[in-house]
Amino acid sequence: MAGVLNGEPSPSTPMELFKSITAQGEIVRSLKAEKAPKDEIDSAVKQLLSLKINYKEVTGQEYSADSPPTNSRPDNRGEPGTTESGEDFVDPWTVQTSSAKGIDYDKLIVRFGSNKIDKTLIDRIERVIGQKAHHFLRRGIFFSHRDMNNILDAYENKKPFYLYTGRGPSSEAMHVGHLIPFIFTKWLQDVFNVPLVIQMTDDEKYLWKELTLEQAYGYTVENAKDIIACGFDINKTFIFSDLEYMGSSPGFYKNVVKIQKHVTFNQVKGIFGFTDSDCIGKISFPAIQAAPSFSNSFPQIFKDRTDIQCLIPCAIDQDPYFRMTRDVAPRIGYPKPALLHSTFFPALQGAQTKMSASDPNSSIFLTDTAKQIKNKVNKHAFSGGKDTIEEHRHLGGNCDIDVSFMYLTFFLEDDDKLEQIRQDYTSGAMLTGELKKTLIEVLQPLIANHQARRSEVTEEIVKQFMTPRKLSYDFQ
Repeated sequence: MAGVLNGEPSPSTPMELFKSITAQGEIVRSLKAEKAPKDEIDSAVKQLLSLKINYKEVTGQEYSADSPPTNSRPDNRGEPGTTESGEDFVDPWTVQTSSAKGIDYDKLIVRFGSNKIDKTLIDRIERVIGQKAHHFLRRGIFFSHRDMNNILDAYENKKPFYLYTGRGPSSEAMHVGHLIPFIFTKWLQDVFNVPLVIQMTDDEKYLWKELTLEQAYGYTVENAKDIIACGFDINKTFIFSDLEYMGSSPGFYKNVVKIQKHVTFNQVKGIFGFTDSDCIGKISFPAIQAAPSFSNSFPQIFKDRTDIQCLIPCAIDQDPYFRMTRDVAPRIGYPKPALLHSTFFPALQGAQTKMSASDPNSSIFLTDTAKQIKNKVNKHAFSGGKDTIEEHRHLGGNCDIDVSFMYLTFFLEDDDKLEQIRQDYTSGAMLTGELKKTLIEVLQPLIANHQARRSEVTEEIVKQFMTPRKLSYDFQ
């Protein structure tokens, strides 16, 4: 995740900076070799020099390609969850923080070089779509973006764009946190009335996990049922398995190869932290996740058009893939994808704890019964309340670290009710047990309704969603 691509900054720990410099150096060499415009080369060189200055400030030493600093990835640190400077750590596979409040997203915006979704942007979205913005936007759950104003410009000028999101199917059961990007993407599809492609990266899970190809594809089908149950329009939505689609789509594979040609091994090592012992499948995979960002990867939908911009709603940990994609796009003649980044969904045990499919108590799963939901919230949801009722009544609870309140910010749509709960809990008028009861009353029907919709998703319906075909859209 450490690469600095297209002038977008990266983490500032010594090893991450070292990898960033290596990757940026490759970009400069590539631009010079391709005889890119002078201003583009100058900008890349300026960024490289800035990184080297930053590296010297952090390490006290000049950068030397032959002398990397001590490895600073999280698994080698004395204190789990942070870099040696106490910073949060975020990449596509690892999210760690030492703060009970969770990741510091303002710092992450600076580190990743994205833009904050502010009131001005939300107001513009509401003007363009003619309705109130989704509560995920209003509450900062989707908090960061790249080029969202370009998407709004296109929409206002009746120019086309499409949506792209995805899921890595690593287990049969999804949890409520996995629904977040799909709930929001469904809203985007509805308000903008645009086509959507959903990538199921079963190839990635085969490469990273101890799965057979058959298991990985089986998880794709099962997860697709949960995604379809979110209510996507079958006439505007194409869900595809990498294992299945890439072998049948020359347009998709051609784009994968184009991307691969324009990203060096040093760059992917710098961006994703790959080592010499990683299998070559991992090293080449980022190009596969990048390819759906380009419209001619789907000729059955967009024919041979290469000018249709893509909007990608995803969690912020996926941003390294798309920083790479945005760097490559202009060099192969395609528009850069725009992005909307979401925060992370906390584990029941607290924002410092990672949710795990192997730990059924780490989250609420979409297969849980009403009784299981009640037991999990009551027994495992981390509380921001005080130790005794008397102390809580006097001092109040801390909503910033209370997982039940965090979950309500995602799933309780009523803004006024949420604010009243915040005030009551903070003042001590509401006890932890009452807050947990409120969450249970929100989650139980939400999960039950999802299960009912999923039960109606047949194998035939999944096949229809996953069949390459023309989709319905208004633009020409």
